[in-house]
Amino acid sequence: MIKVDVAVIGGGPAGLAAALSARENGAEKVLIIERDARLGGILSQCIHNGFGLHMFNEELTGPEYADRYIRRVEQSDIEVMLNTMVLEVTRSKTIHCINSDRGYITVEAGALILAMGCRERTRGALNIAGDRPSGVYTAGSAQYMVNMQNFMPGRKVVILGSGDIGLIMARRMTWEGAEVKMVCELMNYSAGLNRNIAQCLVDYDIPLKFNHTVVKIHGRSRLEGVTIAKVDEKLKPIKESFEYVECDTLLLSVGLIPENELTDNLQVDMNPVTKGAVVDETRQTSLEGVFACGNVLHVHDLVDNVSKEADIAGRNAAQYLKNSIERTREIKVKSGENIRYTLPNYIRTDIDKLDIYYRVTKTIKPAVVDVYADGVKLKSKKLLVLNPGEMETINIDIPVDAREISVEARENI
Repeated sequence: MIKVDVAVIGGGPAGLAAALSARENGAEKVLIIERDARLGGILSQCIHNGFGLHMFNEELTGPEYADRYIRRVEQSDIEVMLNTMVLEVTRSKTIHCINSDRGYITVEAGALILAMGCRERTRGALNIAGDRPSGVYTAGSAQYMVNMQNFMPGRKVVILGSGDIGLIMARRMTWEGAEVKMVCELMNYSAGLNRNIAQCLVDYDIPLKFNHTVVKIHGRSRLEGVTIAKVDEKLKPIKESFEYVECDTLLLSVGLIPENELTDNLQVDMNPVTKGAVVDETRQTSLEGVFACGNVLHVHDLVDNVSKEADIAGRNAAQYLKNSIERTREIKVKSGENIRYTLPNYIRTDIDKLDIYYRVTKTIKPAVVDVYADGVKLKSKKLLVLNPGEMETINIDIPVDAREISVEARENI
């Protein structure tokens, strides 16, 4: 059995930043448990730039961004267990895992940080009609093949979904000589960043078809084409709009799911919208001593925000060990009109200011965000545009006697 002060499950960007923050804030023995053979998580295959603009004031590739944190971990006394699969976590913060060299291991932690990241939705979650030919991949799988294995999955490509990975792979496949025929998006807005739409689609004349989806996959041994269709206001395919598109590759970029099987086992309160744990401003879950951060908590658009959030979780995990987190109040943070979700979900300590993160349910242009405390307007913020694919933040002063804070968004008429 191994005993540690702080155990971090996940060695991606969230886990690395959380472990470093915990160690730098006084946690003596910190352990990172990672199932892969290397640290860095998904960043290892994200060879495009655009990372680090907020954290380092530099434009870095994914591996470069990860390397900044990996080097700091290697230079510290933080212990790392690679090739280690966590089987179970108990409410007493005992971790049961298997390591490829050391076999079965039990870890007892004073504080636990969940940083398992997220996974892609697959074809099985979409129920698209047709056989199961080769040539249908998630966008992340295709990214791994091209960037890590030097293997091209196909030459004539249709992409379903406008998530950031799908947009980036549209450009990447084009660079490698493939013909990306179109990106189909079920909704009337993109799930990706505006900069990725501009740099990955517009710059390469790749069509983005809003309110379109794939209704059938053609081919038996190898994908031969797909049938696409426009959808109505209820997101149902319109038969008159069916169109056959010849292709040998279909990439799916239809959303990310937090890896929360371990979180579910802990029986902490879960948010039905984000599919992650309910947390307060310290990123502590409903189970004391258990913290969550990164994409396992809610899916981020920028890795810089993952690092910032992980820093909060790590710092407060260290404070928890010192018994210096005092829950003196219970202010609920709610999602109001046109807000999909807010984070944190509760405010429990005596802080004066707080950054509230939020996502909207639709594109609003121009926009105003209003924050209310017990029904009284606390703050307003004007923005040129709000998009569902981009997480926003607003800093507020917290009234001492508040019971409930809500965030709303509306058009700035």
